[in-house]
Amino acid sequence: MAAAQNRRSLRWWSGRLLGSRIARLIFASNLAGLIILIIGAMVLNEMRATFVVSKKQDLVGQAQLLSNLIGDDAAYGEPQPILDDTLAKDVMASLSLPPTMRGKIYDLEGNLVGDSYFLSDRVIVENLPPLQDPDRLTVWSKGLSEWAVSVLGSFRPSEGEDAVRTLTFEEEFAEALIGNEAASQRFNDRGQRIISVSLPIQHVSAVVGVLTLESNDIDAIIRAERAALIPFIAVAILVALITSGLLTIGIANPLRRLASEADKIRSGSSSKLDLERIAKRHDEIGHLAQSVEAMTEALFERITANESFAADVAHELKNPLTSIRSAVETSEMVKDDPAALEKLRKVMAQDVKRLDRLITDISNASRLEAEITRIPTERLDISRFVRDVVRTYEGLEHQRNVKVEFKDATMDAGLTVRGREGPLGQVLRNLIDNARSFSPEGDCVTVILEQGRQGPQTTAKILVEDNGPGIPEDKLEKIFDRFYTDRPEGAAFGNNSGLGLSIVAQIVTTHMGTVVAANRESGGARFTIELPAS
Repeated sequence: MAAAQNRRSLRWWSGRLLGSRIARLIFASNLAGLIILIIGAMVLNEMRATFVVSKKQDLVGQAQLLSNLIGDDAAYGEPQPILDDTLAKDVMASLSLPPTMRGKIYDLEGNLVGDSYFLSDRVIVENLPPLQDPDRLTVWSKGLSEWAVSVLGSFRPSEGEDAVRTLTFEEEFAEALIGNEAASQRFNDRGQRIISVSLPIQHVSAVVGVLTLESNDIDAIIRAERAALIPFIAVAILVALITSGLLTIGIANPLRRLASEADKIRSGSSSKLDLERIAKRHDEIGHLAQSVEAMTEALFERITANESFAADVAHELKNPLTSIRSAVETSEMVKDDPAALEKLRKVMAQDVKRLDRLITDISNASRLEAEITRIPTERLDISRFVRDVVRTYEGLEHQRNVKVEFKDATMDAGLTVRGREGPLGQVLRNLIDNARSFSPEGDCVTVILEQGRQGPQTTAKILVEDNGPGIPEDKLEKIFDRFYTDRPEGAAFGNNSGLGLSIVAQIVTTHMGTVVAANRESGGARFTIELPAS
């Protein structure tokens, strides 16, 4: 039961940690360096040419001293000297060779004359290990080591003249017998890796025997090096696995959660992202979650606004259509009354005009947002910009002969704002047209530019004032709603769609500004636009 539960838990964790591409990439990138480290360590253990060469040189030096000593003390005779076996044994016995070094003396026939192991009464006692198959770890590590050596063998340094060759003892003995120095590395009869050096024993210039020195501490040194690397490798693997797991939990899982929540939004099963814990993180993933949440909220607000806009459009279009239908139906009943027919015709003409105005304003409003995001911003000299807009009203006819004048109260401060000239011009024209429609006949609409401040931010304030009846206090905010109309007395029916001030608020908001309506103490209305100065 416990084993099955552990297997399920292991499968769950492996699925969570390795179930994503990013998680696999994290593990692969972390383990790649470790694999290179392990392979490199094994290759370095196998590439011990420098150590072997230095060991060979040390043995050659000692063998030369010993061969000279034996040649002087144990060889005699003229003109053909011979090696005295007893004296050679005595010389060998008098030497104190370390336990890892073995000296042997051979005569010219290859017969063993003396062996330091036996002459020093050294007895090797070693319990043989029980026969058993090697474990998987041993087989795996041996295979990996051999593969690494075979694959990376081309990167090994080239062997020079001092490199130790692999020779049999017979080849080594034959080389020394003709007076040459011979060195090799091989395995002895006990399976130990040894470095062997054979030098001729000479008396005067004649070869009387061969001295062989063997060192068998190579394997012990290699095993010690490998054993010393094992704790570091184990710690490195553990750290890599822990960091990979932490990176997977900290990166891959939150991204998977983000994708899952986005899929829920796409499929319609949810209308809000549940990323509260991820959004609280103070890193790039937390910022990403916050941005995705903000984007989703903005999209839903836009969808809601579009739905509301569609409902408002349907309602506004339905009113003139209903009036036209009623007039058409009534005209059928008053065919014989020319005066009534003329009255109905005027009603239909007004309703058609109202429909045309509504459709035009609705089309402009629906295109406005796309145009605002498509048109790049530029630095505008706000004083020159407002003055140019006001000048377009000079000589422009108006049914009440209402004029427009501009006052620059910034004292040529040179205020500039980042904005789009077309949409901001539409804002000023909508406000000016609205103010003219409410102004008394022959009056004047005043546009004032001031320098303001919101905290540390300098702002450009544009005030549009009129001397009309003002705005009801309970309508100061409502007038910016879509399709809200409060026509001035005497204004022609159908000339106001109720979208002008709504468009103003939308454009100003996209420019990171504010627009508010208020009543002047001396009478009339005042609209104040405040844009951040650049």
